[in-house]
Amino acid sequence: MQKILIANRGEIALRIIRTCRELEIKTVAVYSDADKDLPFVKEADSAFRIGEPPVQKSYLNADEILRIAKAENVDGIHPGYGFLSENAEFARKVRDAGLTFIGPSPDTIDKMGDKIVARTTMEIAGVPVVPGSELGVKTLDESFELAAEIGYPVMLKASGGGGGIGMVLCENEQALAKNFDSTKGRAKAYFGTDEVFIEKYIKNARHVEVQVFGDSHGNYVHLFERDCSIQRRHQKVIEEAPSPFLKEEARQKMYETAVKAAKAVDYVNAGTVEFIVDENENFYFLEMNTRLQVEHPVTESITGLDLVKWQILVARGEKLPLMQGEIQKKGWAIEFRLYAEDPVRFLPSPGKISEFSWMESNGVRVDPGYESGSTVTPFYDPMVAKCIVTGKTRDEAIRLGQEFFAKLKLEGIKSNAPLFAEVLQEKGFQSGNYTTAYLSERKLASK
Repeated sequence: MQKILIANRGEIALRIIRTCRELEIKTVAVYSDADKDLPFVKEADSAFRIGEPPVQKSYLNADEILRIAKAENVDGIHPGYGFLSENAEFARKVRDAGLTFIGPSPDTIDKMGDKIVARTTMEIAGVPVVPGSELGVKTLDESFELAAEIGYPVMLKASGGGGGIGMVLCENEQALAKNFDSTKGRAKAYFGTDEVFIEKYIKNARHVEVQVFGDSHGNYVHLFERDCSIQRRHQKVIEEAPSPFLKEEARQKMYETAVKAAKAVDYVNAGTVEFIVDENENFYFLEMNTRLQVEHPVTESITGLDLVKWQILVARGEKLPLMQGEIQKKGWAIEFRLYAEDPVRFLPSPGKISEFSWMESNGVRVDPGYESGSTVTPFYDPMVAKCIVTGKTRDEAIRLGQEFFAKLKLEGIKSNAPLFAEVLQEKGFQSGNYTTAYLSERKLASK
């Protein structure tokens, strides 16, 4: 593999470029008019305009991406995350064009992309799932009947959903009635299907996921867990590895279950099996993300491994670089998703960054998508950077995080940095005894 096109933008495009450079692989970037001056465009070996800013005319324009890939004689396409990364049709088009799709097979993406099919597949494989509907619910009366059977509160979910979109908590029948049609409409608008289903809502829950890898030679491994419980509007904000909540017995059982899930779908490349965990450490399958995760750096930090490198090696047919017994973890890592957003209302805050600088130190990693002078536009997810701190212990990582945000300079736009600074000082976070309701329950001044 001599040349890779990166079908993405911002910090993940830069992240992939860095690994390709180490592997002496040439990179081709694609960019919209809104992104022409961003760092990833400058850092790639070559870069080509993909279209106007709206995603349908740029980063979701599969045909134009493939046209550029063919014209530039690339060997493979890395989709990053978001956009086309979990689009089975795009993966098929890449492979039909004789190129390597750096990710799992289209069939696997199809299976795990439909939440109902994924649930059924996992149940057959013996993986525990949250009590809920085996098939989509088509009518409000049907949803009432099912919700009464499993008991309120319930989660109403879009079958094709992801990233927290198309999920509504319904405490009672009135809430279910109020949200049923609007959730179906939202599902149709975002995912092309209005199919929805119902799951039991797990109170006092944690959100824990396991990084898995499979190769085309039948080898499977896990790379330990990440705790992603600190969320707002069902979207992750802070992630850490390992989980401060799980005890060793539950942790090992979760690893085994995640690998079982990967084997059930003949998984090849990087994937993440996500679980919801109750207060007694019972865990249930939520979904499998068939791509690299935003939070993959915390796994890299505690293992010393480059997951993008592993993706490329596996995609070109090689065996996994390490087997399970050779993979070790060391230390504690915490990632903060630094967004251009109003930290009080959690709304995007686009604008020009006048200064962006941070503390350079051992244990600090920043994966930026922007630099001083860059403009955050309203067209895409407003994540400015991933900020990762790693210490020998969790307490040390927290102290490093406190120092990092005290010295961080991000001027010209609003950001959620004040929220992170406050969370790091808060006793509930420091104890590690938090749930997915952490941000909504605490009266943080920056919330």
